[in-house]
Amino acid sequence: MKNKNIYPWLVVIMLWVVALLNYLDRQMLSTMKPSMMTDIPELVSAENFGRLMAIFLWIYAFMSPISGVIADRINRKWLIVFSLLIWSGVTLLMGYAKTFDELYWLRAIMGISEAFYIPAGLALIADYHEGKTRSTAIGIHTTGIYLGQAFGGFGALIASDFSWRITFHSFGWIGLVYSLILILFLKEKKTYIPEKPKSSPITKEFQMLIKSFGILLGNISFWVILFYFSAPSLPGWATKNWLPTLFSDSLHINMTQAGPMATISMAIASFSGVILGGIASDKWVQINIKGRIFTGAIGLGLTVPGLILIGYGHNVIPILTGSLLFGLGFGIFDVNNMPILCQFVSPRYRATGYGLLNLAGIASGAVITSFLGESADKGNLGNNFALLSIVVVIAIVLQITMLHPKYINQVED
Repeated sequence: MKNKNIYPWLVVIMLWVVALLNYLDRQMLSTMKPSMMTDIPELVSAENFGRLMAIFLWIYAFMSPISGVIADRINRKWLIVFSLLIWSGVTLLMGYAKTFDELYWLRAIMGISEAFYIPAGLALIADYHEGKTRSTAIGIHTTGIYLGQAFGGFGALIASDFSWRITFHSFGWIGLVYSLILILFLKEKKTYIPEKPKSSPITKEFQMLIKSFGILLGNISFWVILFYFSAPSLPGWATKNWLPTLFSDSLHINMTQAGPMATISMAIASFSGVILGGIASDKWVQINIKGRIFTGAIGLGLTVPGLILIGYGHNVIPILTGSLLFGLGFGIFDVNNMPILCQFVSPRYRATGYGLLNLAGIASGAVITSFLGESADKGNLGNNFALLSIVVVIAIVLQITMLHPKYINQVED
């Protein structure tokens, strides 16, 4: 089955569901704050809520390079399965939390477990789609991420009809059951043979970890990609964690309306962006080797007016327009990150490379999440959203002027 032409697409479909659950489980918390405040009063403070969101990001960020190294070394199927099992179990347990501290530590554990999925999942898809379908395949997978964010916006609505505890319980069980499907049908495929330690396994593995980091960080192009990835992560994570709050504050509506409005508008646009960006990139790179880079730059360009409209808008039309522009542009940018990385990094180090990108990008997200928590308490959330467009412009300039790929697909060094 895995040798048939259809199986690479079945891998994308199976991992699409995992991506959806990955983002849905983490995103629900951002819209269920009003329902949870009665039981956990510390959540009344936006600063405390920012801490709760930021601990996930910090842990996720620092675990990402480690998870990437592990994914490059072992069977990625089982890494994905165990990652899903653990974060789904944590989601289930969050429904039993009674204190802020319990939520805080469960959120930290979720950061550890979810960090193991994206580098492994994207590297596995990249190995199954080596030809002209790589960006399209990753684009389809990425739509699961954005739909997960959108469905997470309904957390407040479900919680208001039932309870926030039932919401966590339900989606936790869905993930636990789905892991059985992966056990039965997901297959590994590595396009290289991992090096095996010959002596002193722990020391050897540590040496190989240092070697992986050294090869990647010794590549100037990788440093440019690192900044290009992390700079837009500031507004990217700002929208994930604070856009529902901004919609609620700017439009003077409650979170049961603001949550779905914010996440669905962003998800619909991002969904369109990853499909459009994936197809365009796969076609453009066949004509111009910088086609993926130009496609990503166009996407980032669309986010600039989006951020300005989101930040300074005070009625539905400009804020929704800004959300749609940002989502469309960010989707086009997002879908091309792993394919661009594949033009500069060999298969042996791709999961590690993407893990380092996640470290930089999500650490940026953790900083901005905490900063915007304090900003929200002071009433400056919108202004600071708009100012994030400056770092995006810098990333676009660096990307276009400094990235010069030699290959459509980098092979073994």
